[in-house]
Amino acid sequence: MAINELRSITTFVTAAELGSLRKVAAVMGITPQAASQALAQLERQLDVRLFHRTTRVMSLTDEGRQFLEEARPALRGLQKALEGAKRAKEEIAGPLRVVGPRSTFQRVLWPLLEAFCQQYPGIVPDVQLEDRIGNWVEDRVDVGFRLGVSPHEGVIARRLFPVQLIICASPAYLRTHGTPGNLAALQSHRCSVFRNPGTGAIVPWRVKSGNDLIEQPVVPAICTNDEVLELQAVLAGKVIAQLAGVTAAPYIRSGQLVPLLVDHIPDRASYWVYFGSRTSQTARARAFIDLAVERLVDNREYVLTDKELRARRPTAGRR
Repeated sequence: MAINELRSITTFVTAAELGSLRKVAAVMGITPQAASQALAQLERQLDVRLFHRTTRVMSLTDEGRQFLEEARPALRGLQKALEGAKRAKEEIAGPLRVVGPRSTFQRVLWPLLEAFCQQYPGIVPDVQLEDRIGNWVEDRVDVGFRLGVSPHEGVIARRLFPVQLIICASPAYLRTHGTPGNLAALQSHRCSVFRNPGTGAIVPWRVKSGNDLIEQPVVPAICTNDEVLELQAVLAGKVIAQLAGVTAAPYIRSGQLVPLLVDHIPDRASYWVYFGSRTSQTARARAFIDLAVERLVDNREYVLTDKELRARRPTAGRR
């Protein structure tokens, strides 16, 4: 049903109930002329006269009475559905579909979800974490998070915080194997490499060299598609790894990990929250985005300062 047809039927039912085009115009916020035109359009479309009309009086024809009996229940049902949809859009409750990368992001997302659900107990999070880039429409996404150098095409995005890629090792590893003094020295060390869970491809170590971002070859001692397992291997002193700052930061601050070759840490990539048009968003999606921006934009918990990195880098025992 076209919008103009719905408007004409609404005008007809209102006119039948009020018996006056002037009253119809006042209730619907239109002119009496517009109300009269809507009724005339409906009669032309149905090819039937619905009202007997004079300058002062209007009454239903037999055909108009029959049409009213059949149209009024359907119209009220449709109006109820429309009102329900509007309420649902503005209600901060119900399902909230969130997508994001599996690698590195769980630690960031869970506190955010926990705080949001405490504030709005009626929310039912539907969270899908995977490293592939999905289709916004097909995946029915309300709010998404992605790691990259810029927003993805076709969506609105807000930058949250930079993602550092930090080469690090445990103090136990450095005592046993020594400390690489430069990038070339990594070739003689036991290194971990990460396999993208979505594509299966090996993710190369990327390091900063001057103003350039380059790939650094390493000889893998372990290869895995699970970030938690890789982290455990590093904490156990078995390998050196290049870890995301969100993963490494708490362990570096506690002294369980040591940052290496800090002059070569790239930080061009960032986490982004992305979403569709603000005008079409539900209230729950808007509220969650606002909370994400409030809590995550330039959050220092997940980013190590240059001062922190240099204060915690090794100063002796290099090989």
